Amino acid sequence: MTGRFWGPVRDTAQGDGTWHFRLWSPSAGQVDLLTGDGSCPMQRDEAGLWQTSVPAFPGQTYQFRVDGQDIPDPASRLQAAGVNGPSVLVDMPAPRPWPGRPWSQAAICQLHVGCFTPEGTFATAAERLPGLAALGLTAIQLMPVGQFAGDRGWGYDGVLPYAPHPAYGSPGDLRRLVQAAHDCGMMVILDLVMNHFGPEGAWMHVAAPAFFDPARHTPWGAAINFDQPAVRDFWMGCAMHWLEGYGIDGLRLDAVHQMRGPGAQAFLTDLAAQVARLTPARHLITEDERNIPDLREAGHDAALNDDFHHAVHVALTRETDSYYAPFADDPVGDLALALSRGHVLEGQDRPGGPPRGAPCGHLPPTAFVNAIQTHDQIGNRALGERLLSLADPQAVRVAYGLLLAAPFIPMIFMGEERGDTAPFQFFADFDGDLAQAVRQGRAAEFPDIARRGDTVPDPIDPATMDRSRLTWAEDAHACGWMALTRRALAFRAAHVVPLLDSGQPDSSVTREGPGLIRALWQFPGGALALSLALGQPDPTPLPDPDLSVGQPGSPFSLTMKALQ
Repeated sequence: MTGRFWGPVRDTAQGDGTWHFRLWSPSAGQVDLLTGDGSCPMQRDEAGLWQTSVPAFPGQTYQFRVDGQDIPDPASRLQAAGVNGPSVLVDMPAPRPWPGRPWSQAAICQLHVGCFTPEGTFATAAERLPGLAALGLTAIQLMPVGQFAGDRGWGYDGVLPYAPHPAYGSPGDLRRLVQAAHDCGMMVILDLVMNHFGPEGAWMHVAAPAFFDPARHTPWGAAINFDQPAVRDFWMGCAMHWLEGYGIDGLRLDAVHQMRGPGAQAFLTDLAAQVARLTPARHLITEDERNIPDLREAGHDAALNDDFHHAVHVALTRETDSYYAPFADDPVGDLALALSRGHVLEGQDRPGGPPRGAPCGHLPPTAFVNAIQTHDQIGNRALGERLLSLADPQAVRVAYGLLLAAPFIPMIFMGEERGDTAPFQFFADFDGDLAQAVRQGRAAEFPDIARRGDTVPDPIDPATMDRSRLTWAEDAHACGWMALTRRALAFRAAHVVPLLDSGQPDSSVTREGPGLIRALWQFPGGALALSLALGQPDPTPLPDPDLSVGQPGSPFSLTMKALQ
């Protein structure tokens, strides 16, 4: 759960209340530990590691003084208040055992803890999990929970990645959320941001400037220098802290294409090897714009498949700007390609941009996490509209049924299982010049919105986050969507998962009209057939289907059948 260079460690062998404190600060001339008992000088080794051991107790606050500057522990497990104040020692009992679930069974619901329930806490999120499990969902994926500045944010501007944000609850509350999920038979996947730190409260810049690479930058801040052993140690310890300390079942690694240099690739490969040794099995998902197979071949379970989303979105909405441009010519044909090979962009020449990607068709279907809505694809729109606000509702139902039942790993966004239409908008909680810069930057992303008579929601206004909370309506609309979710996931559990477990399929996907797709996946244990209509009636839907969405003869329909 911890590495060599970072974090407080309780000395359980001595049994006398001693804690070991460590900080990698290679450029510092002096580092002191500050506790309620005063200050204690720390000793430096040749690698730039500062250490000391003192009597302490869970709940005690502490800070480091680096060349006269008081800072929190970059590997803090809990903060006493905000990101700029003292850290708190936390006792981490072992999580309750559970057997885990194989990756082939994953049917994921991505959620933002602060918007998932009206209260926005770990505790109230736990209360909602039995309802998700009853629909057939087998995993939740939490957007980042590491502490960031303020109380409102998506989590991707975190600065203390080991510490659960107190706006959502305590470390104990998070542990109980994980236990509640396991009690329902659900896995918990955590979104972890290793590619940058947020703009406020990133005291790592004071503790260890060498943690960052001045020659490289990400779109969100200074790039991380994974060529440093202590940096790799920090992130390996962070991953194991969540997996072993909290019993988290998997990690979704944010934007790994922004983790660059030989050290980054070595780290990601080593992370997969370390995770593979854990029992029960844990899972790694990458967000990787490169569309390359390398990390999945090195042991990562899957990657997010934006190509599937983009093809479906363009087919349903006809939006073709920005990153949808490469899918503008033939989105239905691109969807057929995604159903056949996983990714669409595999290095071939495409309209709307330079070639991107490499062949990935040899990977198993479980190596692709498909979605038709995510926090990014909804929230990075100016107004944060969900797909139901942009496309024919029957078309969205058919695409949703396809997502859940196709032989890939499905992920929905919170509320999608109920047909929720609440927007998910970008929000943050900064002050002063930084708040104004965020407002201006957000408005600059959407220069054409004023011509439509709209305005970009103020990301700093608390009302923007309030609008993004789920409604939890119990009306006929929600009941209809939940019934579809239950039917599609029951079909998946009964037929698709056993086929996935039987081995790699041979796929045959054909385009039979402007809006018609036929597919047959032949697995060692049987076959799965599909007939999909997106925009024109299907003259020959599958007879006696195991799953049917949409009315026969309508422009949008889906039929699927398991074959022996």
